[in-house]
Formats: sequence, structure tokens, C-alpha cells
Amino acid sequence: MSAAEIPDLPIFPLGTVLFPGGALPLKVFEARYMDMARACLKASAPFGVCLIREGAEVGAPAVPHALGCLASIVACDMQQLGVLNLVTRGGERFRIEETRIQSDGLVRARVTLLAAEPALALSEEYAACADLLRALLPRLPAELLPPPHDFDDARWLSFRLAEVLPIPPLARQRLLEIEDASTRLAILKRFLEQQGLKA
Repeated sequence: MSAAEIPDLPIFPLGTVLFPGGALPLKVFEARYMDMARACLKASAPFGVCLIREGAEVGAPAVPHALGCLASIVACDMQQLGVLNLVTRGGERFRIEETRIQSDGLVRARVTLLAAEPALALSEEYAACADLLRALLPRLPAELLPPPHDFDDARWLSFRLAEVLPIPPLARQRLLEIEDASTRLAILKRFLEQQGLKA
């Protein structure tokens, strides 16, 4: 779906980055995002998650980075009145072509979907990266890395490492924007080596 377009996608600007196949739990309490979540649930439609470029998560509409990731709601509940708990899963990446702001402050955008990266067999060069993630897995919340796990797929491994390693949000954004799993893994491997971790 390289040239597919979504003409009107609600955007949730956040202080975090969602990657394809990633899990992102959200606590929603602002009216604009409660309404957005209800509409997405009713239509079984995704919304867009983008890292904030300018502004904050709460209050005035934030300016999002142009490249984000579709988020589909896979579970929701309201254990506390006025707070909607969502579990979302990352889908395709997209690029914002133009935005508009609803009267309630919700950002909406016309977006172009980027082609999904093909699966790529993990080369021996990055086997230690897979070993590191395997070692981290028992220490991570189960909802953060839900199965299926595919340690032999360089694309899957690069996205999961980008999620769980202690990387600043802007660096995560740069990793999201890279369209080649081998390049992404090479950067992550270098980061690990700089941190004194073997990968």
C-alpha cells in the first residue's frame, strides 16, 4: 500500500513513539481523545500516533512530527470514571500531508501510508542483539512485548529494540523514519556498544 492515502485521520500527538507491531497502553481523559477513541471503536478504525514536535500532550493542540504510526485499539476499559484505558497496536507508518484542527482541539490529517517493510532474515552480525532482547524479555511487562515474537526477523527485532532500550524520544523518531531494518539495527548495535553492552 505504498501510495495509499487516508484522507481524514485523527492524530494523537504524544511524548512517545509507536512502532509497527508495537503495543502502546494509553490512559485517555481529555474529552477530544475520549470522543476520538469512541469513534474509532465504533468504526473499527485506527488513529494516528505521532511524537510531539512542539507543545504538550495536554491542553492546546500540539504540533506533531510528520511521520507517525497507525494505532488500532485492541482492548479498552474504564475502571475509573472519566479515564479510558486503551491498549493499542501499531500498524503501518504514515506521513502527514496536511493537518487541520477541530473546534475541540483534535488534530486531523490527510496522510499517505508508507510501504510496509518486508520481513528480513536476521544476519549473524546482529545475533547478539536478538540474544539481548531475549534476555530482557522476562524483565519487561508482558503487555509491552506481546507474542508472536520473531527474533529471526530483522525488522521485528529492530522495532522491538527501539521500543525497549533507553533511547530519547527524538532518537526513537529518527529510528521510526528509517525504512531499512539493517540500517536501524546497525544504529542500535552501535548505541549498545557505546553503552558498554555487548550486541
